Amino acid sequence: MLSALRRIPRVPFAFQVLAALVLGIALGVAALQLGGDADNPNWLAVTLDTIGSTFVTLLKAIVPPLILLAVISSIAQLRNVSNAARLAGQTLLWFAITALIAVAIGIGLGSVIRPGLNSGVDASAAEDPSTHGSWMAFLESMVPQNFLGLTASTEGGITDGNLDLTTGLTFNALQLIVIAIAIGVAAVKTGKAAEPFLAFTESALQIVLKVLWWIIRLAPIGTLGLLGNAVYSYGWTTIGALGTFTLAIYLGLAIVVFVVYPVLARVHGLSIAKFFSGVWPAVQLGFVSRSSMGTMPVTQRVAETNFGVPRHYASFAVPFGATTKMDGCAAIYPAISAIFVAQFFGVDLSITDYLLIVFVSVIGSAATAGTTGATVMLTLTLSTVGLPLEGVGLLLAVDPILDMGRTATNVAGQALVPAIVAKRERILDTERYNAPRGLGGFVADDFVSAAEREAAEGESAGREDAADGSGEGVYEKVPARD
Repeated sequence: MLSALRRIPRVPFAFQVLAALVLGIALGVAALQLGGDADNPNWLAVTLDTIGSTFVTLLKAIVPPLILLAVISSIAQLRNVSNAARLAGQTLLWFAITALIAVAIGIGLGSVIRPGLNSGVDASAAEDPSTHGSWMAFLESMVPQNFLGLTASTEGGITDGNLDLTTGLTFNALQLIVIAIAIGVAAVKTGKAAEPFLAFTESALQIVLKVLWWIIRLAPIGTLGLLGNAVYSYGWTTIGALGTFTLAIYLGLAIVVFVVYPVLARVHGLSIAKFFSGVWPAVQLGFVSRSSMGTMPVTQRVAETNFGVPRHYASFAVPFGATTKMDGCAAIYPAISAIFVAQFFGVDLSITDYLLIVFVSVIGSAATAGTTGATVMLTLTLSTVGLPLEGVGLLLAVDPILDMGRTATNVAGQALVPAIVAKRERILDTERYNAPRGLGGFVADDFVSAAEREAAEGESAGREDAADGSGEGVYEKVPARD
């Protein structure tokens, strides 16, 4: 029986995801036909929502240990890399460069398409949002409130005369990165006494990565639920009078993903086709999940496994990018939205105002790192330029639909920038970057590049030297990819 099952051809993982996309849309349409609304959804809508939210919850659950262990492990390896500071500087520089290009595209499209004129949106929808972005939020969010950067929140109210409260814990990714950096640096400074701890950290990281891969294998099921629930919840009918605005946003996102990113890849000698095939697992998950943090484990696997970015660098660049590298949410969206609000309220923007929009988009994404959502970034932009914050309420109806494209753009950039920096610093495993993708959308597990074989031989030689008591060669070679 088992031998017969083994002879059944395996369905490629990429095909599973594509099939899930189609089936998810079909089930979403079916759920719409069954009726119901947001307050009283039908059984199919509830099922789709449960499947999708459960998958995202699993991904988010693996993020904290992944960040903590990966960053500590990367610092332990970076102690032997002479250009560690340069890598960090180059990463920030390319985050800023791509954000600058994206916001310029957003301003250009907003000025040409003019989405705020004759939009037909009801002015009564204007309202001040409940959350705001601020420049102090970035500094405050960097200070850990506790060891794991956890925050407790209580929600609820009076139900049938009874007090119904729900308490939950959320983690702040930026705080967790700060904590991990502090622990990693302390461990390196401690020296020999910390070697068992660093060995444990590396071992625990391998276990977490294995669990992560099990979760990734559930992506087709999660995609089905997420996309089906999106079709039911939004029905793609909420665009209405904001159709021009929505078109402008998606046009800007498409230019960044399909023009800017491929050009940057090609300029650095990287195959455009391999970029798209390699980044696809993260992009499709980002689109349906609408969560850069939830997609971060997949984005990091893309950077390491498909693009050949060394783990000691990717484990810093990808988590940091997931909190601050947002060309969709922090560049295209606030630029076009600010122009929309200005046009809607009849406010003429000066050159200074446009420069302020550019400044906020390039620098300000860090100020929203401690919070969640493009709305916070938009409020920061509007308040900096002096536009009415009530304009945010005009755009909330289509925000979930826009968030899909924004997140997909974000994660594509979060994977590309580490590859560009690694290529410029000559630490990118180009053989792995150009390797064929396997059934799971990733380079096959048994693929070993020449650089990896050389690194393994160097590690083996280092261990032999240590066993001989010479101590030479233990850290002479840093593997291109661990």
